[in-house]
Order: sequence, then C-alpha cells, then structure tokens
Amino acid sequence: FGSCCCCLYSLYSLLRITCVILLQATSYLEAGVLFINEISPLERMGSAPSKIEGSNRDGRPFSSLISPSKAKCENIPPPPPLGDDQPPPPPLDSIEEAAISASAIPNPGPYEQAAMDGKRLVTLDTFDGLRFDINKQLSPYMAVVHSFWLGTTMIPDGRNKTYTFLTQIADESGLLLSRVDFDRGSVDGRIHQALLGGLAMGKLQLGLSQEGQGDQALAEVDFGGLTWTGNLKYGTMAGGLLFGVNYFQSITPRLAMGGEGMYVGTNQSLMSNYTLKYTMPAAGSEIGDDLEVGKENEPAGATAETPSSMMCLNYNSGQQLISMNYKRVVTPNRVTLGAELSCSLAELQKPQVLIGAEFKLTKSKVSMCVDGDGRIQSLVEAKLGMGQAPTIQFAGEVDHMKNVLRFGYGLNIDG
Repeated sequence: FGSCCCCLYSLYSLLRITCVILLQATSYLEAGVLFINEISPLERMGSAPSKIEGSNRDGRPFSSLISPSKAKCENIPPPPPLGDDQPPPPPLDSIEEAAISASAIPNPGPYEQAAMDGKRLVTLDTFDGLRFDINKQLSPYMAVVHSFWLGTTMIPDGRNKTYTFLTQIADESGLLLSRVDFDRGSVDGRIHQALLGGLAMGKLQLGLSQEGQGDQALAEVDFGGLTWTGNLKYGTMAGGLLFGVNYFQSITPRLAMGGEGMYVGTNQSLMSNYTLKYTMPAAGSEIGDDLEVGKENEPAGATAETPSSMMCLNYNSGQQLISMNYKRVVTPNRVTLGAELSCSLAELQKPQVLIGAEFKLTKSKVSMCVDGDGRIQSLVEAKLGMGQAPTIQFAGEVDHMKNVLRFGYGLNIDG
C-alpha cells in the first residue's frame, strides 16, 4: 500500500509541473502576440513575407519576432519637414563681417603699374637694324643674357651698335641683377630683398658711368596689406636728393585710387600725381581658361593676363597733364584693344591720341599702334618650334609726317 501511495504522489507532482509549464508557455505566446501587434505598422512599410516563411494567425512572419531590430532600423520613417516658423540663424558679428568684406576686395598692386596694362598696348618696343639676344640658364637660380644690337639709328649718343651683358640671380627671397654696357662703359644694378619675413620688399637701384654725371642711386621699400600697397623712395638723381612716397587703395572690388608725392632736390620742385582705376570683367571671361595659350606655345615676352578690361585716369600736377588709358579685352587671351588720351591743361588744343591692338595666335603675337600724327608701329613675334625654340621678331615704323621709315628684325635664343 505504501508503494502505491508513492507512485500516486509522483504522478501528481508530474502533472502539476506539466500544468505550470503549459501556463508559462501560454503567457509567453500572449506576450508575443502583443509584441507583433505593436510592430505591425513598421512591418507594413517593409517587403512582403516569403511564402516559405512561417506566420502567425494574423499572417505576419515569425522572423520579425526573432530580429525585430532589423525591421526597426531599415524602416525608420523620415523626419517631419521643418516648418516655416524655424528660428533664423544667429547674426554675424562685426569681426566676421569685416573679414568677409575685406576678402572680396583684391590687392590693387603697385602704384607704378596701375596703368601698365593699357600703356603696353600703345608703347611698342620697336627697333631698327638687327637685335640678337642669347639667354642661357646656368642654374635654377642664375641666368645670363648676351644682347647685340647692330645697324641702328635709335641710340641717343649716336652709336650704331652696342653690346650688353646681363646677369641675374633670383630665388624665393630676392633678386640680384646687373647689366654692363662695354661700349658706353656703364654699369646698372638692382637688388631686391624680402624684409620682415616677407611683409616688405627692399629695393636698391644703382647706375654708374665713366663720366659720373648720370650716376644715380635709389632705395625703395614696398609694403602693403590685403587691400592696399605703399612705397617709400630715397636717393640721388642728377646731383640732387630725391624723396618719394605713394599709396594705392582698393575701394571696391573694381575701383581703386591712390596718389604719389615726390620731391626733387635738383630744381627744388615738389611733384604729385593722382590715379583712379576702374576694372571691368571681360566679356566671355568664363571661357578664358579654354582659350588660354600654353606657356610652351607662347612667344617670347608674352605673359599671361587676367581677362579683364580696365580704365585708368591719371593727373600730374607738376606737368599739368591729364591722361587716360583704356584696355578692352575683346576675346580673352586672343584679341585686346587699347587707347590712350593725354592732354595738357596749358595746351588744351593739342591733345595726343594713341590706339593699339594685340592679337595672340597659337605660336605668334601681332601688335600694332597708331597715333594722332599718323605714325604707325608694328611688332610681330613668332616662335619657331616647341619648348625653348628660338623666337623671331619683325619690327616696323612708318611716320609720314616726318618722312621716317624704320625696319628691324631680331632673334631670341633660349638655352
């Protein structure tokens, strides 16, 4: 009887444990159904369940129970769009506004070169006879030039030939240049050196001759900032002291103005001049890079120019002379026109007019100039090959009023 009671008690315990397990499984299934109902909106945004995948009574796959985080990460709805009542961005402070306005105004460059872009089109370097230049690069920092000029009538002292030897040493911090004229017995030298870690540039110019009457020495200091440049001069010229100062300031991205004052001790005169320059973007400058001629195809003396037109007005109080230079870029890096109008306040009835044009081709450049008296000047430069090939030059000048005809040709060899 005792053994039968033990068996019944064991069976009762087993049934009790089985009921507890079934109750726990039922509670787990109910919790799973509630979880599926909670993630059902996210599941509808995903792809449809596969046919071979098991599903519950609502038709939803059981795999969502195994990896609910995947469905949540892949099917997160986009954020709501921003409303019109969003707060505005914080205003810029005065320092930031000043930095933005200053960066939009460029540096105007040296005062002496304010009208150079227009003047080079109407002041051609024409010559007569034969001019022969040999350039030799001895090292990355040193170069020498042998220059011959034969059969000319343009030398002021009456000579018909000349030979000069030029040496140049240049690096990132400065420049040393000297030129010796053996026939005249003169030496010219220039020294450029960066000062104060590149904040300023010191210049020294010397000119010595056998007679000693034309000797001169001039020391200069160039300095400037983001939107302005300045220059100080001190030296001797024609036996007297010389003092000078100039300042050039960009007012807007297109407008710049400045002035220069100079005292010459030889005649104890004080001279001043004032300049106003306005720069305009060239028509079609956005395609200027496509039309730019490569350096290997440019003729000697050609320099890359910014495709922009400009107008420069200058007034010299010492000479009472007003001059205006104008440059117009018709086609960037191809066709450029220039003009100069000058008039003296003492002789308003005798103005001078110069009109010039420059045409750049693949391997050549043609320049011409006509003035109000009918004088015509022309200069043709052509490269004879690729790279450092020689450059040939043809120059001509016709002055019908003075019955003057000049013609010259030259050759420039780079080595």
